[in-house]
Amino acid sequence: MNAQPAPGSDEEPVGSGSVPTGVRGDLKKDAPLAKLVWFKSGGAADWLFEPADLEDLTNFLSGLQPGTPIMALGLGSNLIIRDGGIPGVVVRLGKAFSSIEVKRDNVIECGGGAPGILVASKARDAGIAGMEFLRGIPGTVGGFVRMNGGAYGREVADILVDCDVVMPDGNCVTIPASDLDYSYRHSRLPEGAIVTAARFKGEPGDPEAIGAEMDRIAEERENSQPLRTKTGGSTFKNPVGGKAWQLVDKAGCRGLTKGGAQVSEKHTNFLINTGDATSADIEGLGEEVRRRVNEKTGVSLEWEIKRVGRP
Repeated sequence: MNAQPAPGSDEEPVGSGSVPTGVRGDLKKDAPLAKLVWFKSGGAADWLFEPADLEDLTNFLSGLQPGTPIMALGLGSNLIIRDGGIPGVVVRLGKAFSSIEVKRDNVIECGGGAPGILVASKARDAGIAGMEFLRGIPGTVGGFVRMNGGAYGREVADILVDCDVVMPDGNCVTIPASDLDYSYRHSRLPEGAIVTAARFKGEPGDPEAIGAEMDRIAEERENSQPLRTKTGGSTFKNPVGGKAWQLVDKAGCRGLTKGGAQVSEKHTNFLINTGDATSADIEGLGEEVRRRVNEKTGVSLEWEIKRVGRP
């Protein structure tokens, strides 16, 4: 993978092993990723870049060789990083992209790196209802805008006004929600596009009532999900008219293990790293669950967790 120097600059290509002199953010070669994802497994990124700001990000991407793989990484909550690592560049949006501001007409403007729980809290404090469900999404704005994240009867498509996106070539565009062609856990954003900001619209509400709903969501998650384990959130998409966990249970997979990976006893649509699981263990266990569910019920479960990188 190579980065092309900007015209008139003295930058060296990324592929040469030297950090380009024009980068103001943090750029690391062969960067371990396991500590950055909830499963705590997986290989390294060829390059990991945390830009200093939007200009730093666009300049860096515009200097990359066309076709260089680019992947955005948020909290790493719904992700399996395969053991062979990630080719190209992984972009992690840090503090420079985590701002949350209250605008007019019950609109909240958020950076792509802002966690959903903080967005929900900001909306609550401003008396903006309709965003409570974000309390139940363990990720950042960029991730759940891309995948139309949802929980507790609502999804991002219900509240998104538009989003700012940096394309793989470094160009910035603002895309209205209507152009994302949202469906269940899917949008039409191209691979390598990075959501750097988004605007959500709610409705006037009572902060106390909003807070009570957020507390209910938090309590329900605590009681039903294995939150205090090395997990990755919901593993499979719910099939039309059904629940993935019920199908997994019906197939007898509760507590099923492969290496250091296990199907959660508490919630069967969650996989767990019991301590020393490889990403191959986790993904392999998921595939075995899919096989057993299909054999038992005829339903082919689709992965909700994103699986990326080299085997």
